[in-house]
Amino acid sequence: MNNILALTIAPSRVIRGDQVLASAGEAIAHWGKRPLIIGGDRSLAVTIPRLKPVLAKQQLVWTSSSYAPDCSEASLNKLRQISSEHQADLIIGVGGGKALDTAKLIAYQCQLPIVTIPTSAATCAAWTALSNVYTDEGAFLYDVGLAQCPNLLILDFDLIKMAPPRTLIAGIGDAIAKWYEASVSSGHSQQTMLIAAVQQARVLRDILLQKSLIALQQPGSETWQQVVEATVLLAGVIGGIGGAQCRTVAAHAVHNGLTHIPSSHQALHGEKVAYGILVQLRLEEMLQGSQLAVAARQELLRFYTEIGLPKNLTDLGLGDISLQDLQKAAEIACQPQSDIHRLPFSVGPEQLMAAMVSPTCVDDLNIQSPMQSSLDIDQTNANYLI
Repeated sequence: MNNILALTIAPSRVIRGDQVLASAGEAIAHWGKRPLIIGGDRSLAVTIPRLKPVLAKQQLVWTSSSYAPDCSEASLNKLRQISSEHQADLIIGVGGGKALDTAKLIAYQCQLPIVTIPTSAATCAAWTALSNVYTDEGAFLYDVGLAQCPNLLILDFDLIKMAPPRTLIAGIGDAIAKWYEASVSSGHSQQTMLIAAVQQARVLRDILLQKSLIALQQPGSETWQQVVEATVLLAGVIGGIGGAQCRTVAAHAVHNGLTHIPSSHQALHGEKVAYGILVQLRLEEMLQGSQLAVAARQELLRFYTEIGLPKNLTDLGLGDISLQDLQKAAEIACQPQSDIHRLPFSVGPEQLMAAMVSPTCVDDLNIQSPMQSSLDIDQTNANYLI
C-alpha cells in the first residue's frame, strides 16, 4: 500500500493588484469578526492606517501586537495570551517573512484562520504552510509544517512598493534558490507532482534571470509586478506542489547556520540564501566534479553582480568572520536533521567550510558585463534539468 502524501499547495484565495487592500474588507470579514493583527513595529505602522477603515466598515473588533523580538518561543507565548484575552477568531499577519511566519504559527496553534498581507517581496512566507522558529536573538532553531496554507493572501502592490528595493533583491535571491535546490533534492524523481514542481522552479529561475534587472530599474511597472509575483506567489507554488522534497537543501542550510553568528543578522534572509546557492554549487563542483555546477555558478555570479546580491562572505558583512564562528555555522548547517543532507552526496563541516570560503568573486570565473541575453541564459542551464 502506498504511503499517503498530503500536500498543502495554496492559499484558499489570493487577491492581488494595486490598492486591493482597500477593497478586501468583505474577504477578510468572511473569516472572522475579532482579528488579532500581528506584525513588526514598522509594518504595523505602515499597514494599520490602511486597514483601520477597511475593518471599521465591516464592524470588526480588532487589536494588534508586535511579534518582537523574533518568531521565538517567547513571542509565541506572548501572542497566544493576547489572542486569548482578545477572544480572537482570526489572525491577520502583516509584514515580512518572520512576521508572517509568527502569525501563521499562532493561527495554527490557536486553530484560527489566517490572512497574510506581505509588506515586502522578500520571501514567499505569505503563501506557504511552513513557519521557521528562531531564538530571541534570531538564530534558527527549527521549522514547523502547518496544516494548511493561509486562508486569504492579499498582495497589494502599493504596499510592496513602499518597501526598500533591497527587500525585493533579497526576495529574488530567496526565490531563485528554488531551482537549484528543488532540481537536486527531487532526486530526478519520476513522480508527477515533483516533476511539475521542478519544472515550475525552472520557469521561476528564467523569469528572475530575464526580468529582475528591469524590474529593479522600473519599480511599479508591469515587469516589476511580475517579479514581485514570482518571489511571493510562484516561489510558494513550488514548495506546495513538490512538498518537502522541493523546498530547501544546502542554500537554506547555510542560511540557517549563519543565523547563529550575530554579525550575520545585518544581512536579510534572501541575501544569505543567495550566497548559500553559490556554496551549494561549489559543493557540487568539489565533491562531484560537476561542470554544470561551474556553469551555473558563473551565470549566477554575473546575475548577482548586476542586481546587487552578495557573492561571498565579505559581501554579507562577514569578511572578518573568525574560524571558530565559521566552523560553528558549518556544524549547525550539517546537523543530522539539516536539509543539507537532501544533497545526493555526503557533506561534512570541513567540506562545507571549504566551499564557504572558496573564491566566488567575478574575477575568479572571468565574468564579463553586461549580462548575457535571455537566450544565452536559457542555454547555459539547458541541461541542468531533471
